[in-house]
Amino acid sequence: MKNKLKILVLAGGLSEEREVSLSSARAITEALLKNGHDVKAIDSAGGRSLLGPDGHFLLQKDDSSLSKIALTENPSLALTSSLSADEYRQIDIVFLALHGGAGEDGTIQALLDLAQKKYTGSGQLASAIAMNKAFAKKLLKQEKIPTPPWLLLKALPGDDFAPHLKAIKSKFSLPIIVKPNNSGSTVGLTLVKKPEEIDVALKKAAEVSSEILIEKYIRGREITCSILNGKPLPLVEIIPSHELYDYQCKYTKGKSQYICPAKLPARLAARIQKLAARAYEIIGCSGLARADFILSRRNQPYFLEVNTLPGMTELSLAPMAARQAGISFEELVDIIAFAALKK
Repeated sequence: MKNKLKILVLAGGLSEEREVSLSSARAITEALLKNGHDVKAIDSAGGRSLLGPDGHFLLQKDDSSLSKIALTENPSLALTSSLSADEYRQIDIVFLALHGGAGEDGTIQALLDLAQKKYTGSGQLASAIAMNKAFAKKLLKQEKIPTPPWLLLKALPGDDFAPHLKAIKSKFSLPIIVKPNNSGSTVGLTLVKKPEEIDVALKKAAEVSSEILIEKYIRGREITCSILNGKPLPLVEIIPSHELYDYQCKYTKGKSQYICPAKLPARLAARIQKLAARAYEIIGCSGLARADFILSRRNQPYFLEVNTLPGMTELSLAPMAARQAGISFEELVDIIAFAALKK
């Protein structure tokens, strides 16, 4: 057996993806315990332990006692205080099970860098780049990686969207995708098919972020490629029950079909894997990440985004791809943990 590590799992937080983070953390924690590691788990928002007296994860899902409404502490101060506590000073690594918000945009990574704690996943800069979808698309477009045309707008709830409507209509023909520029799990995303729907979609996205990404909608197949320590895993095709792979389809059993490996010609599959690995490299990712693509009806893959902390729930795509490659979930969390230790 490999060396036993002292690991702190960091989860929860205040993002819109809090509940998904807790689900990922539960799966990760149980796998690490099964692998024989010494595991602690805390909520990054309040610094509270997520483990019960028996050392196992407390929650099956988020509840009112740990809801966003109940958490009023400053996350950075709470986390800093927790990390300096005696029981966490000797940890070998922090295993990040956070999704969205400060956990994925480089904020937590910067805090851990300052605390001189090793952690899983990408560093501060790569996390910030990947979370900023428009910046990542601009960077990858310069490197000849195809991505749908886009427009970045800045707006706040209550703003007059009339000037934006004019800019959108001059650049795009419908349908289009309207989504927050720095959020995940399709929170705040809308597929707009009619002109009168644009204003509502902008308001919805503005509730999540002050930066709104308008993107040409490309009808095609949803393909995702997970990359583990720089090496692409088998592709997964997602067939959602809804027109889009939305939040409900992502996190509700039976709402989507997953085909792994995706049924694609070998050369096309290899091309998408190469694009995904190149995107991972350009952005500067490390550990486990996932690149999402839309494959047009002409078999042209278009890069959509990179997720630097992919979900680790029972429905998650990266563990599915790893299993296809012969890597069990327990092996996957160990690979991620020991990669962080070598940083």
